[in-house]
Order: sequence, then C-alpha cells, then structure tokens
Amino acid sequence: MSDGTLRIPEEIQRRFTLAEHPIEIPGLQVSLLKPRNFDDLISEADYVRDERLPYWADLWASSEVLALYMLERGGSLKAEVAANRPAQALEFGCGLGLVALAAERVGFTVLATDYYDDALLFAAHNGERANGRPLATRMVDWTAMPTDLGSYPLVIAADVLYEMRYAPILADALVQTLAPGGVFVLADQGRIALEAFLEETATRGLEHRITHRVPAPPGVAKPNITIYEMRWKA
Repeated sequence: MSDGTLRIPEEIQRRFTLAEHPIEIPGLQVSLLKPRNFDDLISEADYVRDERLPYWADLWASSEVLALYMLERGGSLKAEVAANRPAQALEFGCGLGLVALAAERVGFTVLATDYYDDALLFAAHNGERANGRPLATRMVDWTAMPTDLGSYPLVIAADVLYEMRYAPILADALVQTLAPGGVFVLADQGRIALEAFLEETATRGLEHRITHRVPAPPGVAKPNITIYEMRWKA
C-alpha cells in the first residue's frame, strides 16, 4: 500500500469531500483518492451544455479489470508494439488514474487524458501516491482533438462508450492516435455504444478480437466485462 501521508493538493482539499479507495491487485497496491459521492458533483449547467456527467469520480469495475489485464499482459504487449520505439501509451477517459498506473508498472510511459479537468487533478495525485511522481495528464475533448497529441503504440480505455454519440468520435480519435503496428485495448461492460463503435472502427481499417471476459458472479447483479484488442488490418 502506498504512503497515505502524502500531502493532498490544496485545490482538491478545498473543493471536494474525499474518500479513500484501496486497490489490492497483484502487482499494484495503492489507496486511490476520490470524491466521496458521485452525485455531489452533478452539475445541471454541465448537463444542459453537453450532457456531461462526472463518471470519472467513481472507480468502475471495468477499470479494475483492465488494470489487472495490463499487469498480466502488459509486458508481452510492450514487447510486441514497442520493441523498436519508445514504450508510450495514451489513455482515453483516465478517471482516477488506475489503468494508467497499471500500464506504467509494466514499463509504459503514459499520457492520461480525460474530458474533465477535475479527473486530471485526481489522476495526477494518485500517480504520485503510487509511484512517487504525478501521472502525466492532459485534457482532451474527442470532438476537438488536439493536432499535437501524436501517435502511440498503445492506446487504452475502460468503460467509455456509455453514449451513442461517442461511437464515431472515439473511432476518429483512435484513428488519429494509434500508431501503425499499435494496439488499442478496451474494457467494456456492454455499454450502449459498443456495437456501433466496433462497426465504426471496422470501416476505418481496424479489426478487433475478444481476448478476455470476466463474467458476473452467480446471483450478483453485475455486468460481464469484456476486453477487446484492436489492431490495424493487415
């Protein structure tokens, strides 16, 4: 477990009621700092403007599954996609930073991005808790992708397809940022835009395969979580 005595940034202390979320998975033990209550952060003005909701503030099951997947498979992915180039990774929708932390543990240098500046505050701080230095972060809006973001041999995302409008814009963002020979790894629990996203990426020259599926425990009302790996068509 990381050192819980690390000073919390003043802006986070001032603006949020906070909670700790311990993570103990093989290869990564850390207590993530998060807002105590998702509902406290809902802004009517944000929702009216662009249907924005603070999904970043919760730690979703897909993030934990993808973090474990990266810890188990990330080394072989690194050897595959970054053998002759820097092992750089880009995360879409980083939230609290768990998946980016897992990717860094297996040797990737990660740029963690989100549509919420507040998510980046927490992700950077959680990186310092886990690794002794903040995660590198950047605010990225898929509808206005920055032209200087570059391309990456690994792009990762967990549970980002919860609105239908995201299917084509995320596909376009992926085409812009996934390097030739690279791989995109997605964890999804059957969100509404998943099938449309798979169709959109296929029309843009990418193909996918299911590599891992975590079923819901018997009698527990939780979704199955599926890991997809996506590459450029040969």
